[in-house]
Amino acid sequence: MQKVLALVGPTAIGKTSLAIKLAQELNAEIVSGDSMQVYREVSIGTAKATSEEQAAVKHYLVDTQSVFTEFSVKDFVDEATNAIAVIAQKKKLPLIVGGTGFYVNALLNEMQLGEKNQINARSSPIYEKYLAANGPNKLWQLLEERDPAAAAKIPVNNSRRVLRALTVIERTGQKFSAQQQEILPRYDYLIIGLNSDRQEIYRRINLRVDQMLQEGLLAEAKFIYDHRQDEHQILQAIGYKEFFPYFAGEKDLAACVTALKTASRRYAKRQLTYFRHQLPVIWFDPLNDTMCEQKILMKVEEWLNE
Repeated sequence: MQKVLALVGPTAIGKTSLAIKLAQELNAEIVSGDSMQVYREVSIGTAKATSEEQAAVKHYLVDTQSVFTEFSVKDFVDEATNAIAVIAQKKKLPLIVGGTGFYVNALLNEMQLGEKNQINARSSPIYEKYLAANGPNKLWQLLEERDPAAAAKIPVNNSRRVLRALTVIERTGQKFSAQQQEILPRYDYLIIGLNSDRQEIYRRINLRVDQMLQEGLLAEAKFIYDHRQDEHQILQAIGYKEFFPYFAGEKDLAACVTALKTASRRYAKRQLTYFRHQLPVIWFDPLNDTMCEQKILMKVEEWLNE
């Protein structure tokens, strides 16, 4: 079975820079495991590797699509499996790098990616009324309270899937996340996770937002706002929709920046929840452990020689 290495973790933890070092040490090429980095028109808000980093190590699934085209998780898996095959043919190690847990999981494991409901009946009227009265954010928070692992992989505004998860929990008495059928691995994989002190991660997130603004994030957000289409995936990306009230004249820029920092911190928390509940991750602390890179390399070499 083909060996595949994955590097995951919350936003702003330092995945990209470490991935470049690991790839150079391990004769690897990188496949982006991020749901938004495929889009050519947006680079700052999606935190793509720089042109220098991409020149240092070959990257796949970066800048392959337009924001005006739909790109589903199934499309991602199809393209990523092809990329892994290409890398393997070169006798190099495929290295998946990203923070979109569900995409990484779907790539590494055989999962049903269709939209067949586990319970085919209509959504619970109780939750439909709750959605109508309180809106999608409150509905999603209700799911997060009852099944954090399920909530971590469902976007806040995807009320249809949130309703389905809550309905399944109500009718079966079991968590939605626990009812997935046995998952079979697609590869012989090792997942390395990066994590550190939560407050330090939050500080780095705040700094990253400020840096992105200096690099031109607002112009990217304005492009998305001007070309927004209902239900398009990029509209849900953190880093763009938070500025829509500013462009609409409803809020000032400072309030929107604060909202983006808050949303980014919450997203990091959801990322960690997903990785901890859904994937067999081996964790390392790149911010406090000066030997982190060496320890990861030792673990990977041990796995490669199994």
